[in-house]
Amino acid sequence: MASMNFIHPTDFKDIARNKKIELAPIPEKVILPLSQHLGAPSEPVVNTGDSVKTGSLIAQAKGFISSNLHSSISGKVIAVEESPHPIAGSSKAIIIESDGQDIKAYLDLVSTKDISSLSKEEVITLIKEAGIVGLGGAMFPLSVKLSPPPAKKIDSLIINGAECEPFLTCDHRLMLEKPKEIILGAQLIAKVLGVEDITIGIEENKLDAIESLNSALFRFKAKGFKVVSLKTRYPQGGEKQLIKTLFNKEVPSGGLPLDIGIVVNNVQTVFAVYEAVYLRKPLYERVITISGSFSNIAKNILVRIGTPIKDILDYCGLSPKLDIYKIVMGGPMTGVAQSDLNAPIIKGTSGILVMDNRFKLGDEELECIRCSRCIEACPVGLMPCMIGLSSKKEKFDIANSYDPSDCIECGSCSFVCPSNIPLVQLIKLAKVKIKTWS
Repeated sequence: MASMNFIHPTDFKDIARNKKIELAPIPEKVILPLSQHLGAPSEPVVNTGDSVKTGSLIAQAKGFISSNLHSSISGKVIAVEESPHPIAGSSKAIIIESDGQDIKAYLDLVSTKDISSLSKEEVITLIKEAGIVGLGGAMFPLSVKLSPPPAKKIDSLIINGAECEPFLTCDHRLMLEKPKEIILGAQLIAKVLGVEDITIGIEENKLDAIESLNSALFRFKAKGFKVVSLKTRYPQGGEKQLIKTLFNKEVPSGGLPLDIGIVVNNVQTVFAVYEAVYLRKPLYERVITISGSFSNIAKNILVRIGTPIKDILDYCGLSPKLDIYKIVMGGPMTGVAQSDLNAPIIKGTSGILVMDNRFKLGDEELECIRCSRCIEACPVGLMPCMIGLSSKKEKFDIANSYDPSDCIECGSCSFVCPSNIPLVQLIKLAKVKIKTWS
């Protein structure tokens, strides 16, 4: 990653940045896909007709890279069947109907003394049991990430508060409203990893969040923390880019941050760790941003995982009469357009964007004009045009020679392409094809 290139799309943060986190209503029904993390889908431990409580384990991790799944409401399991999935199209899911009671399956009273006496193994067990995965979008099971091989000595922990995707402000609001909890969660992760240095990276368009965390660190006399203001640019929040910016270190091609002694965690993931350990609360809800072309529906909401997208948009007051071009789960650069609004919020969902025709893609796709803008924009120094061209011609052996596996799928190449070539989609296709025959 020699070049470290960035782009500067309009951030559209003002639409939702001042919207305080609201509690979304408890949905009448939730759809909980067994696959909402990297690795093997979880295995159901409930059957149709079973009664469950909020936070009940309903599917357990299957294999080393997998994650537990918990009910986000109390009620009755009405089906275990193929259902809409916001990324995969469809996936087997556990469907639960609410009883309207929201009866908890856990006690949220744990003394601070008990916390300080926990061993790192006990903390990892609590994280694993809670079903925590990377909430910045990667959805990698956290207990696995926090258990590096003994040969990999971790020296530094980075808390990622960059939130560089346009429109999204859920991490920003969490840093403003829950700074103490983020600090306590970061301390738990540092304890597990055996590190003393914790760096929190936040883009400079969130100065109030920087102030919020610095103020909390001062009040609670937290040691070992450093809050760093980062330039506002995209994709600053990619973990390899963040490491390069903060420490001037490069993750080797095909490697991971732990190869150079660093672990990166998103602020929402850190907050989930706090809740899992201090409250014994499983991961069954998260903060997301609702934004896009219609500012009257903009909100940051704490929503139950499994809530259908349609229910959320109804709560936010989206009118069916609006001229909607596209509804995207996630940010505009890396998100996935939705064809079925019955698809649910999953653990990795950071937002729902409702776009009108102003965000319609440009004219039809043209031939590549060899302008090299995609190469200049690529944050990991790839040649997206060459991977894209090879992929389009189904020459995946040639595409493989341009290292598509290093692509972080940030979308910068597609964003700057004057020929409207869907480069990031072509690179994703190349990665899938190469994986199937390698």
